[in-house]
Order: sequence, then C-alpha cells, then structure tokens
Amino acid sequence: MIPKRHYTLLILFLLGISFYAEAQVGAMGRRRIVPQTQTAPAKTEPMTAEELVEAEMPKLLESIDFSEFEQAILKSILTKYVQQRIEIQILQLSPEKTREAYEQINLSQDEELKASLPEDKYEALKAYRERGGKKAKTKKRKKKKGT
Repeated sequence: MIPKRHYTLLILFLLGISFYAEAQVGAMGRRRIVPQTQTAPAKTEPMTAEELVEAEMPKLLESIDFSEFEQAILKSILTKYVQQRIEIQILQLSPEKTREAYEQINLSQDEELKASLPEDKYEALKAYRERGGKKAKTKKRKKKKGT
C-alpha cells in the first residue's frame, strides 16, 4: 500500500511543480518562438496626371458650371500641363530652371485655356485659381431684429 501512496504523492508533487514553473515563466510560455518583424508600410505610388486632374475636377465643377464639351477640353488641357509639371519634377533641375520651366508651362496653359474656353468661363477659372481652388464667398445678409 505504501508504494501506491508514494506514486500518488509523487504525481501530485509533479503537478504542483509544473504549475509553479508555469507561473514563473508567465506569458513567455505562450509567446511565439519566431519574433514578429516590423513590416514597413507599403509606399504609395505618386498619382498620375490623369488621377490628379480627376481628383480636382469635382471641386472645379462645383465652383464653375461647365458644359460637357468644356469639361472635356478643360480636362485634356489640365492633364497635358500637369504631366509637364510632373516631368519637370522628375528631372530635378536647379531651383531657378525649375521656376522658369513652371512659369513657361503656366503661360502656355493660360494661353491655351483662353483660346479654348469662352471668356466668362476663362475669367471664372482664373478667379478660382487665384482663390486657391476655393469657392467664391457669398455675403450673407443679416436680418435686423424688429423692435
């Protein structure tokens, strides 16, 4: 009978030690053995000229009412000159040459827009660009309180 009692005590002793050992390790026993590496965020590709123009068109159309034909003309002209600006950035010219190239592109774009769009739409577009792409502010009339 004594040997059975010894086996029972031995089993209980081993179980107790295993719980004690697990408590000492803590959460380390449940961790992954292979360390997790930090994944670098995927680089976003720069937008193409078409994507840049597509992103700007809704704001532009909200501010100025263009017909479908005028929209197509405006989109093609803007895409052409945005592409030229992107190419200038890729070339990484000196600041002075970059500024000169941008000025030349802006002049060419203005001439082409002036020749392609009606005068009132061109002036509205010019005013829109001077405001930095924001809608024209309309003055709100304040109601006078009657006494």
